[in-house]
Amino acid sequence: MKLIFEQGGAGHCLSLLPECDVPVVRPSKVRAEKAPLPQVSETELVRHYRTLSKQVYGVNDGVYPLGSCTMKYNPKINEDMAALPGFTDVHPLQPDHTVQGCLGVLKEAETALCSITGMDRMTMQPAAGAHGEFTGLLLIKAYHRSRGDAARTKIIVPDSAHGTNPASAAMAGFTVVNIPSGPDGCVDVEALRKAVGPDTAGLMLTNPNTVGIFDKNILEITEIVHAAGGQCYYDGANLNAVMGVVRPGDMGFDVIHLNLHKTFSTPHGGGGPGSGPVGCKAHLAQFLPGPVVEAAGDGSLSLVQPEQSIGRVRTFQGNFLVAVRALCYLKTLGREGIPDASKHAVLNANYLMHLMKADYDMAYDVTCMHEFVMDLGHMKHETGVSAMDIAKGLLDLGIHPPTMYFPLIVHEALMVEPTETESKETLEEVAAIFHQLAVTAHTDPEALHNAPSKTPVSRLDEVAAARHPILRWS
Repeated sequence: MKLIFEQGGAGHCLSLLPECDVPVVRPSKVRAEKAPLPQVSETELVRHYRTLSKQVYGVNDGVYPLGSCTMKYNPKINEDMAALPGFTDVHPLQPDHTVQGCLGVLKEAETALCSITGMDRMTMQPAAGAHGEFTGLLLIKAYHRSRGDAARTKIIVPDSAHGTNPASAAMAGFTVVNIPSGPDGCVDVEALRKAVGPDTAGLMLTNPNTVGIFDKNILEITEIVHAAGGQCYYDGANLNAVMGVVRPGDMGFDVIHLNLHKTFSTPHGGGGPGSGPVGCKAHLAQFLPGPVVEAAGDGSLSLVQPEQSIGRVRTFQGNFLVAVRALCYLKTLGREGIPDASKHAVLNANYLMHLMKADYDMAYDVTCMHEFVMDLGHMKHETGVSAMDIAKGLLDLGIHPPTMYFPLIVHEALMVEPTETESKETLEEVAAIFHQLAVTAHTDPEALHNAPSKTPVSRLDEVAAARHPILRWS
């Protein structure tokens, strides 16, 4: 298809735009020449975006089994609530008494999310998951410094962690200590015992972990870190598997980030919108980014700065409309529906894993939580077909591929997460397509080496694209 810059021509325009109703101000610093923007008609513009939309695959098109990315159902009522004028027409600098409804949303969402996670307070400021990680680590740093314990400079991170964990720890000024996983895919407890010490600031952990297993030693793990004087940080990326069933706060975690755009139904991708609220136990609450919403004796709400706040990490209250969507989702599902969603996520993952075992090796052949990891190393050795080839073959058969080559501890990994919303029939269709690809791998591997062949763009040179990207049209 043509780029938008290659369409239209002189005199093509959108003629229905209203006239400017405010004074035109010419800035003193203007371009020496006009920006080379395309001149297109309304019809050309609509057709361009319509054509683009038909060349991409989204959650509204079909199953989207990305592991650890948790693409959930996004009820349309959430969008309607987030579009209400009472939420969209406010200004963040309005006096507190004029935005009591908005403050009420933030407070009610905080209360519900604290109840689900076992935390005492929460901030909605962070804009995404990694931003939440960074914020949570700053809380841990502030806590240790408030106690005069500046020697605690190391954060322990398992080798199966999300890549943002060590990156966030390094950005927060910590030294990252990597510990291995055991044969069962969980934390090697003895390696953890050897790693902790007087310089331990904390541990970052996801539970269930990145290979989709709930760590049976979780209480022992958090106790080891606490006994050494450290704090325990919970990466909420996999909360979908346990929300409403078990609480990170009860596992021994002191601070947590959530992904409202993964677990509580805001659509995400393409850079946003996201939201990564950070919750904490009472002993860390005084360090939260401020201001936070507090209730007065008469029930009125106001924004108050915590006593030893680390300061803002985001303008105003973060992505407020994402919190509106999350609260709508929480109120729609209610106390019974939230754990039900988790239980169905776990059921779907185990059913799909069971259907696919005949064709694919499981990295850890145990009952999984919301996702599972396949190891295609044996298939690659036998047929030459890699995890990448299977993923590309899925594109030709109308399915978005699962997460590829992650976690790094499984070399030919495909991580699958069907989520709670897919039907039994859909899961069986997915399994049948994976079976078809397994047969092709053994009978016609070259077809998969050349896949995809039916998509708008065939297989790309991904190394060249990463090293020599073309980011502007000329």
